[in-house]
This record gives sequence, structure tokens and C-alpha cells, in this order.
Amino acid sequence: MFRHIVLKLVVSASVVAAALPVPAADAPPDSATVAWREVPTSFAAEATVEALRQATVAAQVQGRVVEVRVDAGDRVRQGDLLMRIDERESNQAVAGAEANVAQAQAQLANARATYERTKNLFAQKFVSQSALDQAQAAYRAADAQMKAASANRGQATTSRSFTSIKAPLAGVVAERHTELGEMATPGKPLLTLYDPGGLRVVASVPQYKLAELRGAVRAKVEFPDTGKWVDATEVELLPVADARTHVVRARVQLPEDLPGVVPGMFARAHFIVGQAKKLVMPQQAIVKRGELTAAYVLDDKGMPQLRQVRTGAVLADGLIEVLAGLSPGEKVSTAPVRAGIALKQPAGQ
Repeated sequence: MFRHIVLKLVVSASVVAAALPVPAADAPPDSATVAWREVPTSFAAEATVEALRQATVAAQVQGRVVEVRVDAGDRVRQGDLLMRIDERESNQAVAGAEANVAQAQAQLANARATYERTKNLFAQKFVSQSALDQAQAAYRAADAQMKAASANRGQATTSRSFTSIKAPLAGVVAERHTELGEMATPGKPLLTLYDPGGLRVVASVPQYKLAELRGAVRAKVEFPDTGKWVDATEVELLPVADARTHVVRARVQLPEDLPGVVPGMFARAHFIVGQAKKLVMPQQAIVKRGELTAAYVLDDKGMPQLRQVRTGAVLADGLIEVLAGLSPGEKVSTAPVRAGIALKQPAGQ
């Protein structure tokens, strides 16, 4: 039964070098010695990779998508044109706003001239104070209408700019939600982009582990599908717990520009909480045949013999804990396929 408490190697070069089982001087090639090693202990939590910077670009105006320039997997720079929405309706709105501005300008000019004439006549005592106040009010109203028309023109011009969908950040197109010819409506997602240079894994940690993990300033991240292990650059426990599941989310920062790692991938975050002495061997020496877990043990003459073993936690840097079946000092083949072929060949061949 795979245990949830897993072990990991210390990331410093000296400790890692000491932890790796190395072939003895007289060991045959492609072999390693089972040995006791001081290895870090850790708590493992399943996690998901996510991008630090990710954006879903949505439509802000209604219209048909008339041009699509990118697809999923394409790299874009900030400000690159991604899509275009039919702008004919927006152009008409801008033209109408321009006409309203021209009309407001004419009314403002007329109101200003009337106000100036009335003010001169009032100075000569030809018109009353009421006529002057009326001319002044008409001038102020025309000025306000001019400002409103200018604002409407700016709003129409801004809305027309929304027909050109541009990249809000430099990165990779993760998904395209809209095809050419589809109708875009305000709020409808069009594209999802992310920056591959900044990734992290997010794991859920049970609350009973919080006291132990609060001192865990180091972590390693395992990608089981590829067998890759990387050192986290930062560990952060969020200060709140989920009221339904009673777990706390932990963010584990990954190194920049990791090849082959994309958002949504499954990973395991291993939070280092201590150290312990364990019997270890290379994970590549393990042979799986149905429910049988075994390893090819080499005798004094270098001949392999298949032996059932019981293993424990998978450790960092390609190691696995040995619980039963092997003794310290025994040599195992790290090329089990080749060892199996050699075992089936008749002696002398």
C-alpha cells in the first residue's frame, strides 16, 4: 500500500551525492548497491500546475468574428492582434457621434455669439438683466451639450477599438473558444492565454498537517508521468481553510521555463518536514509483473536472480525505499530488461 508520507532527498549537492546509491568498485556495470541513507522525510500532496499569469480574453462588443490569427499553442507578444470582430456597426456609431459633435459645435458657436451680443446690449442698457441671464443660460447649456457629444464620440471610438482583440500579455495561447464566423457577445470568452515563464503547483493540505508543514520552507515537485523532480523556489500556505473540505491550499513556486510542464498537469508536491535513515535503491531497478514487485539481484559472479521485494515511498532523485526482500550491501541491476535477457540465455552463451 502506497503511503502518503513520502521521503525526499536534500537538495544540496553534497547531500544528494551522499544519498545516491553508487556502484561499488567491483560492481558490474548497470548496477547499484542497496544501502542505508539519511534522506529527508516529506509529506506528499496531489497538486495541479497553474500559471501565475493567465488571462481569458472576452468580447466587449457584439459582432461576428471576421478574422482569427492565432490558434492553441501559438506564442504571442503583448499587443499582438489575435482576432477581429465585424466593426461596421461600430463605424456607424462613431459616424453618428461625429455628427452629434458637429451639431453641438454649431449650437455652441451660435449660443456664444448670442451671449456676447446680449452682453454688449446690456452694457448699453438696451436689454434687461433677464435677457442677459437667458442668453448666458443658453450658452452654458450649449457648452454642456458639446461636452456630452464629445464624451459620446470618445465612447463610440473606444467601443470600436474593442473589435480588435489584442493580447493582454506575452505568452502562449492555451485555448481558443470561438471559431471564425461565430457571433461574439459581450462577456463571451474568446481566447485563453498564459505566460509559460511563471508556473506553480497548487496542492490541498489537510488541516491536521498544518502545524507540521508551517515549518516546511522547502519542497520538491514530482511529475509522475515523466519521472521528473524539481526543487521548488518558494512555498506558501494560504491563511484560510475551505469550510467544506477543511483543507488549506498551498502554492509551490516552480523554476522558470520548465520544459514539458504546462498548466493543468498533474503533479505531487513533497513538503520536506524532517530526516530519517532509510534503506534505498534506484527506482529503475524495480520490475513490475502484474502484482509482483521484484528486482534482479546480482550474485558474486554478476549473475542476476529475480527476487520479490516490498517497496515503500518513492523518493526524489530516482530512489525508492526498500521495506523487505533486500539487505544492505546487495547489488541490484539498474538495467532489468538486459538482466532478464541474460538470465534466460543458456550458460556459456
